[in-house]
Amino acid sequence: MVKIGKSNVETTQLGLGTNAVGGNNLFPNLKDETGIQIVKTGLDSGIKMLDTAFAYGMGHSEELIGKAIQNYDRKGFVIATKGAQDVVNGNVRINNSPEFLRQAVADSLERLHTDYLDVFYIHFPDKNTPKDKAVAALNELKQQGKIKAIGVSNFSLDQLKEANKNNQVDVDEDQYSLIHRGAEKTLFPYLREHNISFVPFFPLASGLLTGKYSKEVKFPKDDIRNGNPDFQGKRFEKIVDAVDSIKPLAKKHGITTAELVLAWYIKNPDVTVVIPGAKRPEQVKSNAKALSVKLSDDEYKQIDDAFAEFKD
Repeated sequence: MVKIGKSNVETTQLGLGTNAVGGNNLFPNLKDETGIQIVKTGLDSGIKMLDTAFAYGMGHSEELIGKAIQNYDRKGFVIATKGAQDVVNGNVRINNSPEFLRQAVADSLERLHTDYLDVFYIHFPDKNTPKDKAVAALNELKQQGKIKAIGVSNFSLDQLKEANKNNQVDVDEDQYSLIHRGAEKTLFPYLREHNISFVPFFPLASGLLTGKYSKEVKFPKDDIRNGNPDFQGKRFEKIVDAVDSIKPLAKKHGITTAELVLAWYIKNPDVTVVIPGAKRPEQVKSNAKALSVKLSDDEYKQIDDAFAEFKD
């Protein structure tokens, strides 16, 4: 178990990302019942953190989680959600104002059918609100027991420093993976110094780190991956080579490549909780196996070295 920042929230080092639970605006053909089963499978598999957001289905992910958790001991798991999307007359704008954040927390509590949120993140920074004022509003809610830990997501380092002016930020969620490693130099030193936890999103890099791709694969012009630099040219080939190079280590442990990569994050001292998503309950069960994988220091370094050229 790990502690979230300066709060009293404790959870497992592996969580469940739920953008494919009710995130009908993000993925096609999602079924509500499958989403509910994904959440239950996560909790039944020993995963203690559920990571969601208003933006996943514009509240629908929270609603499905609220249904899924009803027969579970609320004190036995952690809910982290995010808000910043202010919907006015069908238009979405990013809003970090204290008034909006207070309402966003109240609305999330209602959708999730719970009395408190373990973590509430400001999902995106807006252009106008002083970030320390936004965090101060969340700190008031923390004092009231409505939230237990304060988070920010998608903030630049300068925005994070402004938000943490009064040392009230507990956790930061941002992009980081074996092939996107800029945070190691730009972000991690500040987080360590100020006891702020880190949760990476896209830890499996849209499936690139699962080992399912070969260098020969071609993507149709209308495929979203076709416009992603990670899936193009020499960079794509180098990523596939790096992933292929660690497959024997996964085989040695009797696990999938994805489980091995997740085990690397779990051992990484700068990563507090890793939150891979899943579209099927079986994927959740597989990901949960990473909690029991014990990498040696040499094995951790072997994986780290395999992706060394992606350090920015």
